[in-house]
Amino acid sequence: MSDANKPRKALTRETDPGFFRGLTDQFRLVLRLMGDKRVPFWLKLLPAGTLVYFVFPDLAPGPIDDAVIIGLGAYVFVEMCPPHVVEEHRAALRGEAAASGDGEIVDADFKQD
Repeated sequence: MSDANKPRKALTRETDPGFFRGLTDQFRLVLRLMGDKRVPFWLKLLPAGTLVYFVFPDLAPGPIDDAVIIGLGAYVFVEMCPPHVVEEHRAALRGEAAASGDGEIVDADFKQD
């Protein structure tokens, strides 16, 4: 069946978080990734650079919209971060437990008082 003939899934509240919710989730994800030591320092310069542009918008030539620059910077930052780290933080933001990709097993005893 071609893509044009496939039935489209209806967007529900669970699958379409809405514009502002998606924007808030993206911002929170960027903040979490900025604080993660597994993300390279040089990559963290990208969101910092977009923030500098937001504060001093006259640095870029021509009429470039601030929202586009900041959104593009956040998108590129998330896309360049290690995928397993991004998924771990996305799962934490959704309130889910992410599967650890490192296979680390912690041996512990449970003691009930």
